[in-house]
Amino acid sequence: MMAGVQDPVPADRFAVVPANEASWDDLVAIFGTADAGRCQCQRFKVAGWIWRDSTQEGRTARLRVQTGCGDPAAPTTSGLVGYVDGEPVGWVAVEPRTAYPKLRTSRVPWSGRDEDRDDPGVWAVTCFVVRKGWRGRGLTYLLARATVDFARDRGARALEAYPMITEPGKQVTWGELHVGARQVFEDAGFAQVSHPTLRRVVMRIDFPH
Repeated sequence: MMAGVQDPVPADRFAVVPANEASWDDLVAIFGTADAGRCQCQRFKVAGWIWRDSTQEGRTARLRVQTGCGDPAAPTTSGLVGYVDGEPVGWVAVEPRTAYPKLRTSRVPWSGRDEDRDDPGVWAVTCFVVRKGWRGRGLTYLLARATVDFARDRGARALEAYPMITEPGKQVTWGELHVGARQVFEDAGFAQVSHPTLRRVVMRIDFPH
């Protein structure tokens, strides 16, 4: 089946690897030149305003270091790369919540909650990128499910996400949905813990120890 056909991708055709086990060329192919390609998953990491206080070249360099692409022995990485039949098609950012300085000061994660913001045991899913031509085929669902085992296997005590609420008949731009949709995380076993804004919720899954 060719990319662009709008049938869901079967799980048995999908594989995911930590980004350090993927090539940099594969990640570049996924990001392309859209909004995600400009941000390079630095929105929650750049001090200050991302478009004023960083450059495209700097953001790209930071992402390359953070992912450790092409270095299977890297001790850490910042996300997962998804493949369909060996073709790179998707990215999801997932790592300890403390890796995202902007989350510490944002009101979204903390509204109505009293929690240690510097707890290294809580991880976060902050961004999805699906390669152009593969969108609308359920890949964010497969990527979100993969984050659960990845975080748990690397010692996370809990995993959070900050998705958008989508409503039938109301269009949401791809750029807004880089954080994912609520139903994507519900499907992966997350539960809603707060509703800080009209269109944003905090979802979480706690791992037993």
